[in-house]
Order: sequence, then C-alpha cells, then structure tokens
Amino acid sequence: MTFQLPTFRSFAYGYYFCLCCVLLSCTTSVEKDPPILQVASGQIERLVNFPSQFVDARNVDVWLPEDYTPQKKYAVLYMHDGQMLFDSTTTWNKQEWGVDETLTKLRNEQMIRPCIVVGVWNGDSTRHADYFPQKPFAQLPTTLQDSLLQSGKRNNGVPLFAKPVQSDQYLKFLTQELKPFIDQKYASYSDRANTFIAGSSMGGLISMYAICEYPEVFGGAACLSTHWIGTFTKENNPIPDAFAAYLKANLPDPATHKLYFDYGTATLDALYEEAQLQVDTILRERYPTEQWMSKKFVGADHSERSWAKRLVIPFRFLLAKN
Repeated sequence: MTFQLPTFRSFAYGYYFCLCCVLLSCTTSVEKDPPILQVASGQIERLVNFPSQFVDARNVDVWLPEDYTPQKKYAVLYMHDGQMLFDSTTTWNKQEWGVDETLTKLRNEQMIRPCIVVGVWNGDSTRHADYFPQKPFAQLPTTLQDSLLQSGKRNNGVPLFAKPVQSDQYLKFLTQELKPFIDQKYASYSDRANTFIAGSSMGGLISMYAICEYPEVFGGAACLSTHWIGTFTKENNPIPDAFAAYLKANLPDPATHKLYFDYGTATLDALYEEAQLQVDTILRERYPTEQWMSKKFVGADHSERSWAKRLVIPFRFLLAKN
C-alpha cells in the first residue's frame, strides 16, 4: 500500500507515519449502514474503535454522499461529537445535527462543493480532557488548573476531567493518524483548502484550537455555541480571557483561512455573548469580512436541535464552491 507523505513532515516522521498507517489499515474494521445509522441520503461507513497512540480508541463515522465515487475528489469536513451528527434514534437526547440532510440540500442547490464528513466520536468521560485547548489551559493560574482537574464538576455532579487535559494529543490523533488514513482510503482532497473542522460547545473550542495549532492542515473552522467559559459560570472566570489571548497570538493567516463563530441566547448559550464579542473584536482587527463570520441567534438554546436549524450557514460559508 502506498501513502502520500505530507510535504511539511520530516523524512524521519514520514517513516513513522507510513508504518502507523499500515498498522491502522490492518486493524481498523469498517461497518456499513444499515444497521448502524439511518441517514436521509448517502451512506455511513463506521471505522470501529479506530486505534491511536495518542488517545483512547473511538468510533469514527464517515458519511459519503449519494453520488460518491472513487473517480471524483471530495473536500473533507472533520466534525467532533460524531455520535450526535446523523441519527437521532441513536443519540442520548434523541436529537441530531442533521448533517446529511443539510449537506444534501446544499449540494442539490449547487451551493457547496462535494464533500465527505468524518464524524469523530467523543471519548465520553474524556470529552473535556480531549477538547479543552491545552496551551490556554497551561496559562491559567496553577491553583485554578488544579481545582478544575480535581474538583470540576458537570451539572449532574460528574467530574469534568476524567484525565489531565490532552487536547494536544487529540489533535495529533486527528492530524497524524486519522487524516492520513482518510486520505488514503477515500477519494479526498488532502490539501488545506479542502480540509475543514467543526464542532459545538467544547467541540467549538477544539475546532478553534485545531486551526490555530495546525494551520497547514485546516483551511476553515466552524465553532458553534463555542464554550468560551470552559466551565459553567462566567463570574470571576479568567478562562475566556485566556482563550482570547491565545487566539489573538495564534490566528492563522486570513488570506488562506476562514473562521465561523455563533451563539444563542438561551440556556448555556446565554453565558457566551460577552466572550464572543471579545473574540469578534480580535477578528475584526485582523480578518477581512469575507474570511470570518460571527452570528447571534436570539432564542436559540444549547442543543443539537438549535445547531441543526442554522447549520446551513457555516456549511455554505466553509464549503462554498471554488
């Protein structure tokens, strides 16, 4: 099996990369829909327990459009919380993003380029550790870091962090293991201009972090209901300022990248506006208006149902036809 090595990697890394891809291709099984998921159009191929040297193994659902053929090339959209994207009958809250419906509608209207979606499942208990941007976390006061790791709780009393923050490892998994496998197995464009990343809440944070840490890999990021507060309160909370400072220092080149942010005004989203406006100020100083977008959705809550209603906007923005 032949692999195309990224030009920005060293020869030594390239050897390691090829070896890992061979191992992955041998150990990753594929299951096809049905019965895994029911989609409105296209098909799902599930990579079961995709192995990694960096994070825990997890399922990956790859959505292929109805007209998918190896004779064409497709842009690739990586999305977090992959188990929530396609089929509400399988999700914990019986909601979904409606990714297949929205992409099919936009393609039928000739509004976007052909693409496939790589839905990376979250690690459940490790979600916060995987998605919390690591470099901004390291800039927080040590006492706050310790407090978050040792006693941070979700609203249901479950600890926020099952492990120390490992988002740098998670991004290595995406860029050094999963992406090479996807580009080898599927008819994808592997270049930055056709590689995108998206998520909501903590998934919005890690999407922002991914495009800043790997600007040579991702050409655009969609961050819906970005969880700037990091926990569940904005009172005396230095986390949003840490994220804003990181973003200001690490924004990718506006000539070659696109950034999308949004938020609602109900439930958890009601806590985001102040931080998002701070981010908007940073972007307004650096980015031309056609390269970034920030939207407020009055009345929208923090849910897959809300994200599904507005998903057409970031998809059109990122995947606009060349």
